[in-house]
Amino acid sequence: MSRFSKAAALAGLLCLGTVAAVAAESFPGVGRPATPAEVKAWDIDVGPDFAGLPKGSGSVDRGQTVWESKCESCHGTFAESNSVFTPLVGGTTAEDMKTGHTANLRRTDFPQRTTFMKVATVSTLYDYIRRAMPWNAPKTLSDDDVYAVLAYLLNLAEIVPSDFTLSDANIAEVQAMMPNRNGMTTAHALWPGPGFGTEANKPDTGNTPCMSNCKPKAEQVSILPDYAWNAHGNLAGQNRAVGPVRGMKTGPDEAEAEAGSPALALAEKSGCLACHALNAKLVGPSYREVAARYAGKDSATALVGKLKDGSEGVWGDIPMPAQTELADGDARVLVDWILAGAPEK
Repeated sequence: MSRFSKAAALAGLLCLGTVAAVAAESFPGVGRPATPAEVKAWDIDVGPDFAGLPKGSGSVDRGQTVWESKCESCHGTFAESNSVFTPLVGGTTAEDMKTGHTANLRRTDFPQRTTFMKVATVSTLYDYIRRAMPWNAPKTLSDDDVYAVLAYLLNLAEIVPSDFTLSDANIAEVQAMMPNRNGMTTAHALWPGPGFGTEANKPDTGNTPCMSNCKPKAEQVSILPDYAWNAHGNLAGQNRAVGPVRGMKTGPDEAEAEAGSPALALAEKSGCLACHALNAKLVGPSYREVAARYAGKDSATALVGKLKDGSEGVWGDIPMPAQTELADGDARVLVDWILAGAPEK
């Protein structure tokens, strides 16, 4: 992780702590601010300068023992497996350790890019193993276990000898031998080619972060021409029957178009048909069930109130949310239509 990324991560943690403190003041009894110990437990990243690296050590032999019990099933005995994950070691040479550039990365015919061919910083490996491995039980390895597993991998990659013990005291020396330590650069485009590093192959973007007097945020707009707007029919009617997210209305509802009922059109426009059908129970009762229950009763005014204010317990455990944006006149039209049996025409 770069210094910038580490700073951003710490800023995020501080921001979360501030948000939690404000939330605790605004909503007493709901949650609490994260304690310094809890923040520290999450702040475990290790930077390329080894900031954040814990003290500890682990030998190649111990690493092999941990590897065989925790890692072998996914990565193979010698980190060569590609049945679950791609190989971790291989493709590097003693010459790469001298130059800091993995020569095989320039070959288009090389069969596999391994982790040690690509990664530039040994701290990245320590950080990732520590926070994400084993895959089925992340963050369960001790710091010494992580050192040991990494020592085992470094030995498999022929970077350190078999009697080596990796520690916080000598990991910087290992960094100086990483095969692709000089391979991390931003002075290139996404697809390097002729003119590498020249005007003919500039980086993909020249943007710089804006901290003040920035341009207004661009608004996303549809670029579909008018004739294609409803090419797939009414999207609002093609979503699942429950849930808060509805598709945009891009055409008339089929029932609305066929029935021609103004009240049915109003029900569709107001989103009522997301939870209610004419003659089948969805989230709530069908409109004809409602008409049958209140038949012969003077219930229109009371039902308008339930529609506007919401209600619960009448038709089951799921409450009817308040329809505060529905005009009083429209609410009355809907109620009268429902009590009349919700005719389709």
